Amino acid sequence: MAVTYTRPPAPAREGGALKPLGRGAALLLLVAGALLTVLPFYFMFVFATHSRSEIFNLPPPAWFGDHTPQNYDSLLGRTPFWRNLWNSLYLAVMATGTTLFFCSLAGYAFAMYNFRFRDGLFNVVLATLLIPNALNIVPFALIMQAFGWIDTPRALWVPGMAGAFGIFLMRQYIGSAIPRELVEAARIDGCSEFTIYRRIIVPLCGPAMATLGLVTFIASWNNFLGPLIIFRSAQTFTAPLALRSLQGLVNTDWGALMLGVGLTVLPLLVVFALASRQLIAGLTAGATKG
Repeated sequence: MAVTYTRPPAPAREGGALKPLGRGAALLLLVAGALLTVLPFYFMFVFATHSRSEIFNLPPPAWFGDHTPQNYDSLLGRTPFWRNLWNSLYLAVMATGTTLFFCSLAGYAFAMYNFRFRDGLFNVVLATLLIPNALNIVPFALIMQAFGWIDTPRALWVPGMAGAFGIFLMRQYIGSAIPRELVEAARIDGCSEFTIYRRIIVPLCGPAMATLGLVTFIASWNNFLGPLIIFRSAQTFTAPLALRSLQGLVNTDWGALMLGVGLTVLPLLVVFALASRQLIAGLTAGATKG
């Protein structure tokens, strides 16, 4: 007599029915967070097309208006906006270029060279990150005045050419992503140190340099405290400082101000949208050492 064996049904996994609900809740939460992030930018561009009286209506306008030409004329009548925007671009480009060069050189030295007091010096560099920016205001102003750099752009990009964050980022990335044997082989082949840096280190540090460049560009573009300390005339103002000068205690043309803010923020939105994935990849690439 044959005996048949019937396999009992597998027990239902706990929470299996809740998985679609959980995914839906997570998706809803992400959509809500995205809307909360996008709405301020949307209303900024909407208010840039309305007059001051229309902006303060209840409820405020939710769609674009036809007051943009008047806001544009008011913006240019109160400040040399395009000159100020050029000043911001110049400072951001100079700060980004010099930071990439000097921080990558320092990161290469800390990662690939064995010299006396290397670790101690690197710890000193990292310790500067613990100093609050507020403590640097008075010494920074006094030093720039002693150099005669007040109201000159170089005061805002020369002191930060080798920042601690950039050195740390480049050192971590080079130490984890570039084999030391590759550098040693290049030295055996007769390459000079700068040739190794130019032909090996720089090409292989693309993600880290892109990340550092993007972070430096955005920080320099949005810098407000530095220009406030250094610059004295409206012709040398950066865009954030020029926009702040439009605000009065009582009478502020909010339409012109929102138009200026929109024109200032728009390049950063485009750059960040194009490079956000590269930014995240570069920040996480050197987190672990293989």
